This record gives sequence, structure tokens and C-alpha cells, in this order.
Amino acid sequence: MEQPIIPVELDLQLALEHDREVPELSSLKLWAETALKTAGYEKPSEITVRLVESAEIQELNRTYRKLDRPTNILSFPFECPDEVELPLLGDLVICDEILRREAQEQQKSYEEHFAHLIIHGTLHLLGYDHIEDKDAEEMESLETQALAALGYPDPYLVKD
Repeated sequence: MEQPIIPVELDLQLALEHDREVPELSSLKLWAETALKTAGYEKPSEITVRLVESAEIQELNRTYRKLDRPTNILSFPFECPDEVELPLLGDLVICDEILRREAQEQQKSYEEHFAHLIIHGTLHLLGYDHIEDKDAEEMESLETQALAALGYPDPYLVKD
């Protein structure tokens, strides 16, 4: 019997200059829930996803990572004191412009690349990273498994 997916409360914030079609909230929730399930995380959770323009993500990247350039996603894990029990995992900030450009460059659909970024960011909220090769292999394996469970191909296979 397949394990049930632990629910995620997801707050979607759109901080975009122009209205754009974005995936349904239910899709974003499913992608985050699948990432948590794949990683073996079994607690109800809350995640905020903020879709922004490149100027906002560049400012955040400069402030928190000392990199003065826009990026596709930033993850901000919530650091809860041990004595407090809150289901908040943290925030994901995604640059819509870069997401769309990368999807096109990688010959993926917008939805497929968005799913990958939500999964990638959710794993970061759990403490996974890809700085060291060993850690990158583990994180990429989880991403690939989660995407496969959703019917998406391995994002790390190079397309000809």
C-alpha cells in the first residue's frame, strides 16, 4: 500500500509586474508534498512560495548570499526554536523570468521546470544542499525520484 502524502499548506505570493499564467496552487502543493514524501519527511508543513521579478531576487541574492546577480530560486528555511512547535518549513522565492528562460533553454515545459524548482527548493528547506559532490548526488537523486513519481523525466539528463 502506498504511503499517504503528508499535507502541505502552501501560501502563493505573486509579486510580478504583469499578470502571467502560473500553475494551480494544487500543483505546487503536490510538487512540495512529493518532495517531502521522497525525502521521508512525515510532518504536516507550511511553505510560502513567492514568485518575483529579477530585481527582487537579485537584491535577496546580494543580501543573503553576497552574489550580485539574479538567480532562479532562493530557499529560506525557517529556524524554529526547539521549544516551539510550528509546521513552518520556510520560504521559496522564485524568479519567474529566469524560470521561463531556463525552461526554454533546457527544452522543458514551464510546468516541468517549475515542478523541479519547487522540489529542489523544498529539499533545501529540509537541509539538503549541493555544495559537496556527495551531497549533490544525494539531492539530485531525490529530485529525480520525486519528478519521476510525478511523471517528469530526469532533469539532469542532457538533451541532444
